[in-house]
Amino acid sequence: MKKIAILVIALMVPMGGSQANDPHAYQIPRTEVVPIEDTQNGRQYEIYVKLPESYWEDAEKLFPVIYTTDAAWHMDLLSGTTEYLMPDTILVGISWQKNSAEDIDDARPFVSRFRDYSFVAHENPEIQAKYQMGQASTHLTFIRNDVIQYIEQRYRVTPGQRAYLGYSMGASFGSYVLFAKPDTFNQYILGSPSLDQLEIDFLTGMQDQAVPDRQNMNTHVFVSIGEKEEANLELTRAFVSLLQQRNQPGFPRSDLQIIEDSDHSTAVPETFVRGIKWLSALTGE
Repeated sequence: MKKIAILVIALMVPMGGSQANDPHAYQIPRTEVVPIEDTQNGRQYEIYVKLPESYWEDAEKLFPVIYTTDAAWHMDLLSGTTEYLMPDTILVGISWQKNSAEDIDDARPFVSRFRDYSFVAHENPEIQAKYQMGQASTHLTFIRNDVIQYIEQRYRVTPGQRAYLGYSMGASFGSYVLFAKPDTFNQYILGSPSLDQLEIDFLTGMQDQAVPDRQNMNTHVFVSIGEKEEANLELTRAFVSLLQQRNQPGFPRSDLQIIEDSDHSTAVPETFVRGIKWLSALTGE
């Protein structure tokens, strides 16, 4: 009987320890997920907002903000990088659309980025009909009117220290913002922008568009690309050349940083580190 009782007790104890020690999802400290709607067209997104540890130490202190797209891919790396290089910074990650149309035959959660981050329609009619590319202006309106307004109404942010970090298509979107509404952000970190010739031509056509109060702008740009990204290297140089050709007061000039011995994937960590170091030195944070 004693052996049977011991066996029963053993079977009642979960393998590997108690339920309190069961694995669970890791969360970035001091970060909350906030549902937010694109009020222009009813698209549902989320923003991930991380507050610095010092946010609660002084009720009067203001903080710079770094916004990033592709939040599911960027927030952990951006969080770790700023924790060491810019700890007194609010981070805002913008998700992909959460309620994408069911008739899109694509199970990838990031399908909306093809539409939201592109500013030129696709040349293939079938691809264009499926993904509705070229709606960067709509996504920019959402970020300006809904995301930024939400953050600046609810958190203590430093005026004039609103940065954007984008990589690949996110950097292409940032290049569009830079030409269309450059005052959206004060600093731009654009890593390995996936620009094609049509998009370069489009941006070239935007060069002469007037931007109000350009004299009062204080905009700075960091652009990088991996040394082994041979297909995109010349197009990225052409984009930087466009920036350098614009001599109007207040418009930023930028040099191109080459990430040595790196391709489009392996350049990511170094881009974040270099970009945040550049931003820290620029803003004095």
